[in-house]
Amino acid sequence: MGAAFKRFCVRFCCCCCCEDDDEEEKTPLLSHDTLEYFDREAKRRRDQETNLWSEPGDPSHSERDDDRTLYNLLQTRAQTQRGSHGYRRLSIDIEAMRDMRREVRDKWKMILENLGFMAEAESLLTVSATASYDRMRNAATARTLLHTLHTETSIFNSKEPPPERYLFILDRLIYLDAAEDFVAKARRFYPPKDDDDEEENPLAINLPLLLSRMNQNISGGEDEDDDEDDATGPED
Repeated sequence: MGAAFKRFCVRFCCCCCCEDDDEEEKTPLLSHDTLEYFDREAKRRRDQETNLWSEPGDPSHSERDDDRTLYNLLQTRAQTQRGSHGYRRLSIDIEAMRDMRREVRDKWKMILENLGFMAEAESLLTVSATASYDRMRNAATARTLLHTLHTETSIFNSKEPPPERYLFILDRLIYLDAAEDFVAKARRFYPPKDDDDEEENPLAINLPLLLSRMNQNISGGEDEDDDEDDATGPED
């Protein structure tokens, strides 16, 4: 309803057309349940983009050791007092794992852009939590290529099993007839490293050490508070 007509109704009409119009305008276009659904999906996408789960289809993040370690660190930090020493130490460990995963993703993106997928690289690298092995077109071939990348290149930063998320990306590249070219580029840009190089890698993640430190944070939070109280002593 136009603003001029509304002013006319207010001044000269005794009907309640303006009030009805206001009520209609206040009626939300989307229901509360729909808004909550969109909010959950947005949070899920941000979670995937931030943590780059190795097993994106595992909502519990417990099937792989590296995912389980990162998830437990996140859960422990959520229960730790923000700003405390334990919170800061957990944040450092979390970012170390995330940085390692982002570095792998950046390697893949660089090769994709080198192959000409400048505009499509981000979409090709996006793997949602709804990714399903049943929907893959060439699962067996993709797994063979993933093993080749893991054993014959240094595109991954660890000797641990390669993240399953890249299986879905390889399946897309096979469909685009670009998987073999991708592997060839990976061999060229990221040749395999010697064992000495692996030991000197500053991004290598020691999962047992992280688990031990996480357990220390759980049990050590109260001790830190007690130590602070003892150090300050009673006030005069």
